[in-house]
Amino acid sequence: MRRPEKESFVAGIREELINSSVVIVVNRLPGITAEEMTKFRGDVHIAKAKFKILKNTLAKIAVKNSVLEQICGYFEGATGLAYSDDPVGLSKVISTFAKESEKVTVLGGVMNGEPISAGIINELATLPSIDELRAKIVGLLTSVALKIVMTIKEPSARITRVIAARE
Repeated sequence: MRRPEKESFVAGIREELINSSVVIVVNRLPGITAEEMTKFRGDVHIAKAKFKILKNTLAKIAVKNSVLEQICGYFEGATGLAYSDDPVGLSKVISTFAKESEKVTVLGGVMNGEPISAGIINELATLPSIDELRAKIVGLLTSVALKIVMTIKEPSARITRVIAARE
């Protein structure tokens, strides 16, 4: 890439990173297969997140003078940046991939402007996702409504059973 192309590319990446609620840095070790990486990128896409492998110098330029500057220390060796607006979903994908493929290590990241460690990212992975929480809320609301209907219906059902038993 020529310099103007690099500048616009870095500006685009900077914009995406700053507008994301979570940015996670992973260390990619040599020996990862194309199949593994394709599967990982697919899982990241399903989680509505993005994953980029950048040269460390470009990554440092992208996060310079922003709240993300605190992750510059992680930019050594082959590093990748994963970012999303759903911290739990992205953490689940990254933690799962790191466990399955020992060729990737979670280094740390930034969530809502605050630094997070690899341990916190693994803890986030154990939380239910947004969709799971929504399903639980809908289930709770539905069960309450069902209980109310059953409570209202039950006295008339008892009377009907008593009349039917006498006949």
